[in-house]
Amino acid sequence: MEQYKKEFIEFMVDCGVLKFGDFVTKSGRKTPFFINTGFYRTGSQLRKLGEYYARAINEKFGLDFDLLFGPAYKGIPLSVATSMAVSEHYNKDVRYCSNRKEIKDHGDKGILLGSPINDGDRIIIIEDVTTAGTSIKETMPILKSQGDVNVLGLVVSVDRMERGQGTKSALKEIEETYKISTTAIVTMAEVVEHLYNKPYKDKIIIDDKLKEAIDKYYQQYGPKNL
Repeated sequence: MEQYKKEFIEFMVDCGVLKFGDFVTKSGRKTPFFINTGFYRTGSQLRKLGEYYARAINEKFGLDFDLLFGPAYKGIPLSVATSMAVSEHYNKDVRYCSNRKEIKDHGDKGILLGSPINDGDRIIIIEDVTTAGTSIKETMPILKSQGDVNVLGLVVSVDRMERGQGTKSALKEIEETYKISTTAIVTMAEVVEHLYNKPYKDKIIIDDKLKEAIDKYYQQYGPKNL
């Protein structure tokens, strides 16, 4: 595993973004782990987060794109931080854009904030995590309604590596349904590999009991055909 992936896993732990316990996901699944990017709360944290996203994007897609789209609400700071990181570290100026939950009818009207979306734009969608692929269903129609755009792909911070609506993984379903590429900074398999029975700051974060709970979760919600 590349060093920056290990650093990102520890960064999530330090920020309280990666948590273990008993949670329920947006899709209604009871899960022993949860990723909440709402816990990135400082300027320095967002700066580092944008750098990790920028690296993942560059490795998967390169820099030949025009716009980062972050679905409201959590995608808004992600698109801002990552567009800044792409500019700073790769000397490439890309635009950012997000949607509003409610269409604004005065002043800066419309459903978008940030950059407008133009015909021919090559777009990368940036999200925190994808569990069952529910949010992408809302995002794609918004983008397609803005013009003749080319959605290159989706980048998330953590690939939860579980089924979407059917038997395949959520990211695989998204790739096949929308004909786009997907990538993640890290996968849950890499998280488990790095933290299982290995002390971090004098603490074992994933012990045998938690590992068993994670394994059971994947027995129930893992993709049936990897």
